[in-house]
Amino acid sequence: MQKHEMKNLPTSVPTEIRCNCCGKVIPLQNGIAMQDFFHAEKTWGYFSQKDGITHSFDLCETCYDRIVSAFAIAPSENE
Repeated sequence: MQKHEMKNLPTSVPTEIRCNCCGKVIPLQNGIAMQDFFHAEKTWGYFSQKDGITHSFDLCETCYDRIVSAFAIAPSENE
């Protein structure tokens, strides 16, 4: 979950980033995350129970690794 503060329209700077899973705070310095994290955003479309709703969340690397390790098919990796 990210909280933003409007500095100069239309730019916003994150003031807080928290892992939606464990609640860990991702450290920021001048609006820049000092640890990497996973951000997901999905706008649901037709043929779903959530048509038109947008969900977004952030995961710290630890929670991302734990969740992905439970996948039946691992995510593809590219370097």
